[in-house]
Amino acid sequence: MELEELKNLWTELSDELEKQKNLTDKIIMNMTQQRYTNKFEKITRYESVGAVICFLVAIGILWKFEELDTWYLKLCGGITLAFLLIMPVLVLRAIHQIKKLNILELNYRDTIVAFEKARNHLLMIQQFGIYLSFVLFFTTIPVASKLLSNKDFFIMEKEFSLYVLIGVVMVFLYFFARWGYRSYKKITNSAENILNELDNGV
Repeated sequence: MELEELKNLWTELSDELEKQKNLTDKIIMNMTQQRYTNKFEKITRYESVGAVICFLVAIGILWKFEELDTWYLKLCGGITLAFLLIMPVLVLRAIHQIKKLNILELNYRDTIVAFEKARNHLLMIQQFGIYLSFVLFFTTIPVASKLLSNKDFFIMEKEFSLYVLIGVVMVFLYFFARWGYRSYKKITNSAENILNELDNGV
């Protein structure tokens, strides 16, 4: 075999190897994209169900809003409605932003920068929601009392057991909120680990 033929053969083999490498890289990138997106599927479902429940409760309050017949009950109703209608939208939007990150179109550095920005926004929304959930708890009680039993919580007689129940719910709410926030951090950390694999691979 002549030298020129060997050169041509080597060139063909090199081109073929390059094509195989590019194909392998593309497959790896697609698999990584799918693994990354799947990390947020479960919380998307949970938050979507939660959003539907919030919207249904908000509709119920709006339907009977006129029964909140004092300024302070109307204020509590307005705060409760604002939380139920706005917070789910903010959370779902933040999840969508981090979930739609397209690693196929960005280089590694830009991918990490975009991810960090989306993650920080999502976790900030979660922290904001935790603090507001305690406010919501105290605005929901008088609204529910009035709409469900036609009693003004602020002037009705309250038994000691009611304060105990409120205390128990507050403790439960604290631990539930902490668990939820840790779950979000765990999911986003896991997603970050998937992206970090790109730095060692493709």
